[in-house]
Amino acid sequence: MTWLGVWLVGVGLADLVRGGGAHPSAEVRARLAGVLGVVGAAVLGGLWTPLDVVVLAASLVALLLWLRWSQQSLTTGTGHVAALASLAGGAVWLVGLSGWAGEVGGPLAAWLGWARLPGVLDGVGPGQVLLVAGLLLANLATGNVVVRLVLVAIGAARPSNHAVPLSGPDASEQLRGGRLLGPMERVLIVGLGLAGQLGAAGLVIAAKGLIRFPELQSKRSERESVDGVGIDEVTEYFLVGSFVSWLLALGALVLAR
Repeated sequence: MTWLGVWLVGVGLADLVRGGGAHPSAEVRARLAGVLGVVGAAVLGGLWTPLDVVVLAASLVALLLWLRWSQQSLTTGTGHVAALASLAGGAVWLVGLSGWAGEVGGPLAAWLGWARLPGVLDGVGPGQVLLVAGLLLANLATGNVVVRLVLVAIGAARPSNHAVPLSGPDASEQLRGGRLLGPMERVLIVGLGLAGQLGAAGLVIAAKGLIRFPELQSKRSERESVDGVGIDEVTEYFLVGSFVSWLLALGALVLAR
């Protein structure tokens, strides 16, 4: 799955550069970072056969569509299905064609042979390095965008141009730290899973719930749903966001192993 790793490097770098910026210049910088990330990773891996070039160039279309539609969804609250479809479609397409990817070599393979990395990293191939790097970058930056898109899609979070209603601030403003804790949590889960410490990864998930529980209790809403069951908007935001975040980390771990 070398092509997927190279593509995810570009996607992750683009979302990392974009951050939470809604200014047009932020999107331009993100597009440039994404293209340079794909090109740079391909050059490092020595993936410059004609087929490699054609497939990776075509993958840039999915990357650019992802940046455009995800920004639109985060800003206006529309287009989240198209954004998620472009990201998932690009990944599935590259995985499906992965058997035709060229042999990874180039400067990355030369460096790995020279460095003689110790411990569990000894003998790791350059293709796996590219894949893990892409998955970590995607979990670090793109994961936050995916979580936010899902929350906006179900109404648990508001798009950036949405006026704040009289009922109070957005759930993300009431439950602070999620945009920082989420990436740290996903990277820890992937890292511990790759090191074979699945139990420790489970402890990370459990610790998050225990730490957040007092805060969730203090912010419980008094409003009730139509059927009489109490629904806390902040709790919904936390649970949905956490489950999506965990699924992204576990999916990355499955691909990396």
